[in-house]
Amino acid sequence: MKRDWQRSLRKAISRNDHRNVVAGAVAGLGGAIAIGVMELFSFAAHYPLAVIPFATSIVLVIGSPDVEPAQPRALIGGHLISALVGLAVLKLTGPHAWAAAAAVGLSILAMYVTGTFHPPAGINPLLVVSGNLPSTFLLAPVLAGAVLLTAFSYLWHRGVRRQPWPRRWL
Repeated sequence: MKRDWQRSLRKAISRNDHRNVVAGAVAGLGGAIAIGVMELFSFAAHYPLAVIPFATSIVLVIGSPDVEPAQPRALIGGHLISALVGLAVLKLTGPHAWAAAAAVGLSILAMYVTGTFHPPAGINPLLVVSGNLPSTFLLAPVLAGAVLLTAFSYLWHRGVRRQPWPRRWL
């Protein structure tokens, strides 16, 4: 009987059936663990968690792992490119509301052109410009967080869901 329960759980997790409560609970657990780890890193980096732009990335990568924006190229590249755009706009214009809006639009264009479109990364230029954040924001939390989220996603999908992820790295 114990094996039947474990087999059923493994099947529900591996098929990622969105109508299945067990699969949803497991995905939710993965998201909660990832956010908890991000909270620890936000404390260490002295940035509030609200300034660390990965909550929606976690939802996307855990919940829809096969879509193109959930692949490592988009996950890491999208966050880096959008943060770079935000830093460039901030350097050129200063921390103005119109500049934050322009930076978001430009980051969408940059992600689209570079093949790194990751919608959750659209918050990065808004955070950078409106918060007048330093260039170090690009390394920690953006690069470090994106790499850690990619590693977590790899371990989560391979170890817990027992499914291949990513479809491709680049």
